[in-house]
Amino acid sequence: MDTSRISWRVLALACALILAISACGTNDGGGSAAPDATTTTTEPGASGAPAGSAAAVSGEVTVWAMGNEGTKLSVMADKFMAANPDVKVSVTPVDWGQAVAKLQTAIGGGETPDVSQMGTDMMGQFVETGALETVPADIDPGGFFESAWQTNVVDDQAHGVPWYVETRVLYYRTDVAEKAGITAAPTTWDELKAMAKGMQAEGGAEYGIALGTKNGQEYLPFVWSNGGDVIGADGAFALDSPQAVEALTFYDSFFEEGLTPTTVPEGFDITPAFVAGTHPMFFSGPWHVGLITEAGGADIEGKWAIAPMPKKTTGTSFVGGSNLVVFKDSPNKEAAWAFVKFMTDPANQVAWYEEATVLPAVESAWDDPKISGDENVAVFGDQLQDTKAPPAIPTWNEVSTVINDNLEKVTTGNLAPADGAKAMQEEATAVGTGQ
Repeated sequence: MDTSRISWRVLALACALILAISACGTNDGGGSAAPDATTTTTEPGASGAPAGSAAAVSGEVTVWAMGNEGTKLSVMADKFMAANPDVKVSVTPVDWGQAVAKLQTAIGGGETPDVSQMGTDMMGQFVETGALETVPADIDPGGFFESAWQTNVVDDQAHGVPWYVETRVLYYRTDVAEKAGITAAPTTWDELKAMAKGMQAEGGAEYGIALGTKNGQEYLPFVWSNGGDVIGADGAFALDSPQAVEALTFYDSFFEEGLTPTTVPEGFDITPAFVAGTHPMFFSGPWHVGLITEAGGADIEGKWAIAPMPKKTTGTSFVGGSNLVVFKDSPNKEAAWAFVKFMTDPANQVAWYEEATVLPAVESAWDDPKISGDENVAVFGDQLQDTKAPPAIPTWNEVSTVINDNLEKVTTGNLAPADGAKAMQEEATAVGTGQ
């Protein structure tokens, strides 16, 4: 794929998403926003946008949004109020690093907003509080990417609605691959391994691929692609299933064979190494399209491409992003849900993509030429057809730490993959699902 055809909107991901990476399926810090005490209140009709068809809602709606979204959401609030002139929407930006504590405090004090953004991996712990409304029946789950919708579902009840999504694909240097006689992206595990070997041996790269030593979001797609899962059909953890052991063995083989670094410095940025050609393959989300283009400039044009996750049984990748929730303490649930519906309308999903450069969670929005016309964005759209999220359990933060810690012991230490998978299983079972 010729990356010189990347649109300026995808290039903007470097600016729009680098501050909000933590929104993409994590509640760790990383985003930044205006101080929490700053609330932007936009009066109805302030944007001068066409009024549209006014809904029968009125009153005030308070919305909390994190990171980059918190600084930009007032633009969409203006549009909503133009269509609903009897509603005033107040948007409060919240730093991602403070989001969990701030929401917990608000729930404990009975002072929640009406609507809040929520990272996909935060859903389980906040559903457990009992503070979230269930999604009304007139919101159709069929319009969303199924894996994104499932991040909201706990005990067969949806407690939020997907707002935007992200997934991971393979970035690779086409020029380094060509030196090794490889002219197409790998489509299977075997081809991925052969490509990594070729890039290192014949392509002249220091390594064949860059994999995380303790990155569960990078490791779990291999488990899913091999037919495994975090939790089995019986509701118990399945981190030491035969499929998981095989996936961990394959993942570790890149470290054992010297195809990927066994030590990664704290805060290591893959972008310069990829541009330099020393680390010619890695898995990441859409934000790296812009970062690579910006870092490499004209010298990198036409020398790299992206491709879907290589397959074993499937080609399943990780899905993250953010959801929108309504709180039970909201005094104006009708208007709150009207705002959520507005933000998930296909046309408004496209408008939000143009504003914040995040990928729509509503499948039909991808038919718009503003999105479908970009080849790189289309690859992410194709990958979103085969994605999976970690389970929406209250203890996911603890379980993900167990996975990461033992993954590191396997990839950088002497722990055998079978023993690492067994340790993941035993420690995760001790933590429990919290359900």
